Amino acid sequence: MSDTVNPNLLVELFVEELPPKALKKLGDSFASTLAASLQAQGLAAADAMVTPFASPRRLAVHVTGVAAKAADRAVQVKLMPVAVALTADGQPTPALLKKLAAVGADASAVPGLKRAPDGKAEALFLDSTVAGAKLAEGLQRALDEALAKLPIPKVMSYQLGTDGSPTGSAAVAQPGWTTVHFVRPAHGLVALHGAAVVPVHALGLQAGNRTHGHRFEAAVSPVVLRDADSYAQQLADEGAVIASFAARRAEIARQLAERAAQAGAGLTPLDAAALLDEVT
Repeated sequence: MSDTVNPNLLVELFVEELPPKALKKLGDSFASTLAASLQAQGLAAADAMVTPFASPRRLAVHVTGVAAKAADRAVQVKLMPVAVALTADGQPTPALLKKLAAVGADASAVPGLKRAPDGKAEALFLDSTVAGAKLAEGLQRALDEALAKLPIPKVMSYQLGTDGSPTGSAAVAQPGWTTVHFVRPAHGLVALHGAAVVPVHALGLQAGNRTHGHRFEAAVSPVVLRDADSYAQQLADEGAVIASFAARRAEIARQLAERAAQAGAGLTPLDAAALLDEVT
């Protein structure tokens, strides 16, 4: 990646109410798997800051410094044993020419091929360059992987109507509807690279820049996100939602301690971490 500052990335999946006992684990898995895939593809640095978000109706992740395109990589492609690749007088065999064509090269590459030991034989290798992944294709791969690896306690099936919206259970499928399998019906997908929408898709949804806040307390709906970095603040200000699981848990704990102190009589909140996680 270049020395220029790359924009930050925000990905959110907006769904119906997630299982409360599994929420934190789902959020952490979604964020870590997606970020790790971007890093493996060279789109995000190894030291990128990864911030997970998880609320009852959303899973999201913010990743800093994501490139629009990964750097090209120099690779060495093993072709075949020299004994198979070259004739006795050093000319390329049909097998070698066929292999070169398969990797996007031709006979002109033969003089530049390198010989190196390969086990008990000597093989030919081709120095080549692999183009770096573009963000749209790399994020699609990362998103697919993140969803596939979610530790979903129980999968449900539902139908997407011809307009792409969830319509009901798979048992009432109609012509033209598509069956989707996920932990809960999904209603929205956000993918922002800086302020630009990344054209990815998941669970029958196309990515955009709109999400939703609290069902009843949100000041506006939908919440139109300005960019990746405004996500948490806009959800708090416009959607009445604390998107961060950790921040929301800390606020609940703070309010419990405050109410206990107000009640007096030496009352203190229960020391029940699992229960606090569940109500968060």
